[in-house]
Formats: sequence, structure tokens, C-alpha cells
Amino acid sequence: MNKIPRRIVTGMKDGKSIITEDQQVENVVEHFPGLIISDIWNTQAMPASLEDERRIPNTGFPQTPKNGTYFRYVVVPPDKDLGVEFKKGKPHPMMHQTPTLDYIIILSGELYLMMDEGEALLKPGDIVIQRGTNHAWSNRSDEPCIQLAVLIDAEVKE
Repeated sequence: MNKIPRRIVTGMKDGKSIITEDQQVENVVEHFPGLIISDIWNTQAMPASLEDERRIPNTGFPQTPKNGTYFRYVVVPPDKDLGVEFKKGKPHPMMHQTPTLDYIIILSGELYLMMDEGEALLKPGDIVIQRGTNHAWSNRSDEPCIQLAVLIDAEVKE
């Protein structure tokens, strides 16, 4: 399985800032071949508690807590390795919608953001502001794409 970066968590002790954790992320799952997801951190309410951490199960499609957030690391393999067959003019089989505001940063590789109408090729350094819309990710290259995403619970208007 792909090695996920280390996670460093800070805190307070005796009125001083400290590092409370410094280790490899352990919450890693491969739901589909090569699709590696780690939900690195989450919050359960707004404003967020700085004391509380609840380990959450990784899910293929995020289930952001009501009034909460996810911080997610995702490796998206090439479509051909994932076993996804996309036919032009048909909806992508991984099309989905989440009731969240997402901040997504592409770290490496490339990936297409597919919408109901239109698509955009994303490359390292590109940022996506995903506002609760129907979408899919398509990796048409030969290399995996790594992205970081912060998902924030939101009100989605129909």
C-alpha cells in the first residue's frame, strides 16, 4: 500500500505548545484497486474543538459529520488500473455529490475534474473549490494522482 505522509499533531501542556503526535498516518484504506484514502483528521462540530479527536473509518465516498470537517489524503490511480471504463457521452461511473464545501489541492500527477457539463485537467499546484456539485475524478494518465482535500459540511440547495 502507498506510504502516507507522517502526521504531526500539536497541543498544549503546562501552558506551552508541544507536539503530541509524530508518526505515519495509520488510517489508510484501499476501497478500490489503487484508490488509497486516508481521512487524516476530522472535526465533529463548529467551532471545532482543539481537544477532541475521534478516529473515523475511511469511506470511498466521504461522510462528513454534520457541522464537521474531514481532512483527506487521496491517491487516485489511472482509470485503467481502477477498473473504471468511461464512455464519452455517458456519466462517469464514479460520479457523486457530497453536501460539502471542499478545498482540494493537487500535489502530484494529473486528474480530470468531471462535471455534469464540462471538465478541467488538473495538474500539481492546482486548487479546486468544490461547492456541493455532482462530480467525478478521472485519471487518464499512466501515473497516480495525489490530492489533499478539506471537506466542510455545508447546506446544499437543490
